[in-house]
Amino acid sequence: MELRLIIFDFDGTLGDTRRNIVTTMQMTIAELGLPCRSDAECISTIGLPLYGCFETLYPDTGKEIIRKCADTYRRVFQENLRTIKPKTFPKVIETLSMLKGQGLTLAIASSRSHASLVELTQELGISDIISFLIGADDVEKAKPNPEPVQNILAALGYEANEALVVGDMNVDILMGVNAGTKTCGVTYGNGTKRELEEAGADYIINSFEELIEIVCQLRYRLSSRKEEVRKETETRF
Repeated sequence: MELRLIIFDFDGTLGDTRRNIVTTMQMTIAELGLPCRSDAECISTIGLPLYGCFETLYPDTGKEIIRKCADTYRRVFQENLRTIKPKTFPKVIETLSMLKGQGLTLAIASSRSHASLVELTQELGISDIISFLIGADDVEKAKPNPEPVQNILAALGYEANEALVVGDMNVDILMGVNAGTKTCGVTYGNGTKRELEEAGADYIINSFEELIEIVCQLRYRLSSRKEEVRKETETRF
């Protein structure tokens, strides 16, 4: 079937929010008096739901402390937005506009909250380009579970084989694989090329604008296959 939908991760794929996230995590940790965690340790949790980030960093900590971490993080993140402004990665806005102009529907499946997604997409100037948003609080089972993708497919009326999932972390790729979509990993975010390959990414790109070529390849192959099927049918009957 024809490629009609692209589902993007947000942090590390569309939005360059690493500094915001790591700074906020470390400020949260300091405020609550928890043992320090390095930049690399904080970065390794990006892509997980907020509770999962702190559970990974502090696996032996009780649920009440994890809840305090999440609540404190949300407050500090909002405060930090006044001075640490997130931005889109190079060519994101231009490429998204081009893809939408080609008739593709664009959606986001993120591990951040729905309200945060709305705020950040508006601030970055891409809210009018994105047709649908799924946040961590919109699902019962987060990435790498396929539920975020499945919910988007159901809401927009598409099949899995009409969709491509794009993300920078292995959980993004696994989410797409588990949902039965094609997947594309990006290497400029928070995950590594090896992690994306091991997760089963169908495609891997080093810059966002390379996605145009991937879309063209997919559409060409699908169109070629449809023509082959048409000719086979004509020959048979």
